[in-house]
Amino acid sequence: MRIALCLFPVLILAADVWPQFRGPERTGVAPGTPWADNFAGLKPLWRVDLDKGFPGPIVSEDKVFVAETEKVDTEVVRALDRKTGKEIWRASWPGRVSVPFFAKRSGDWIRATPAFDGETLFVAGMEEVLVALDGKNGKERWRVDFPKRFSTPKPEFGYASSPLVDGETIFVQAANSFVKLNKRTGATLWRVLQIDGGIMEGGAFSSPVMATLAGRRQVLVQSRVKMHGVDPETGEVLWSQEVPNYRGMNILMPTTFGNTIFTSTHRIDSFAYEVSKTGVKQVWTNKAKGYMSTPVIIDGHAYLHLTNQRFTCIDMKTGETKWTTEPYGQYWSMAVRNGKILALDEGGKLLLIKANPAKFELLDTKEIATTTTWGHIAVAGSEIFVRELTGIAAYRWN
Repeated sequence: MRIALCLFPVLILAADVWPQFRGPERTGVAPGTPWADNFAGLKPLWRVDLDKGFPGPIVSEDKVFVAETEKVDTEVVRALDRKTGKEIWRASWPGRVSVPFFAKRSGDWIRATPAFDGETLFVAGMEEVLVALDGKNGKERWRVDFPKRFSTPKPEFGYASSPLVDGETIFVQAANSFVKLNKRTGATLWRVLQIDGGIMEGGAFSSPVMATLAGRRQVLVQSRVKMHGVDPETGEVLWSQEVPNYRGMNILMPTTFGNTIFTSTHRIDSFAYEVSKTGVKQVWTNKAKGYMSTPVIIDGHAYLHLTNQRFTCIDMKTGETKWTTEPYGQYWSMAVRNGKILALDEGGKLLLIKANPAKFELLDTKEIATTTTWGHIAVAGSEIFVRELTGIAAYRWN
């Protein structure tokens, strides 16, 4: 029996789906039965070869959606049978951005994780084109070419921000701005936070997230240089806060605890900002330097993977570092369930960690892939889905 969770008013979700970047509520939390203390019960179900891509898998009750770049210049989306991995449908369109030479190690292939509302799959391609596909058959419902619609340049590094579905609308950081669309038609409802762009400021790396802060529902939007709170109905910018950055490399999704927002910046520091009814203020800073791994927050502590490849625990109330480990990989994506953290590093290793602010407790590790695994891990019920650079694999964890 699947138990529906009603999230006001974002999506109607079941405990065994993973419909968007970082899970049902974009927090990394994966509802379900508590995990074991080791990977002894982790068994492979199927694996499918894909072309290259970084988007994390999207999991519905019966399908797994994956995106890839085929032969450099074609973006492909496939729907796979969740039980068997068998292809149900595929859709494709032209899409190519050649990233700057210093970013070439990350490739020119598609990056952004799609979003699924139970009916429509929203896929953002490298050229900043958002395509809405029927989840049942892959037929295109509409598309928005943001550079054409708003006369803005294509992002230098390709489109990386993951769309956010909310009720009958969808939010995207695109066209060097923040845009609200009608999810049924793709029509623009409003556009705010416009900037001139440029290689150090244009093209968002972070992704928007919905939060309630100081009693007010708002979308948190982190550009490459600033963070903002935006009214989701009107587009009013409620507050703005400059975030220290190195060459505009603010990548993490803002993460909240109460009325406090946490972010961490490449080569700089970690910061906490408190939002009140009158504005926003910085409440503490910490020397920990994040990079691309958005932290998870458990019982008032942020668990964060760092630029120097270490893993750290920070008290969200005080900013105090509780502990920091030795190096563990270049990048982690994380899911959380009942006080345990499941982390996937970029080298294909799973780590199981008990969330404990007193000490680092590594319960188990397991090598599960031989190619890189930069796509965000997806956890749905007792199943885990791992996007390898050139494939997708499904596992059951009993």
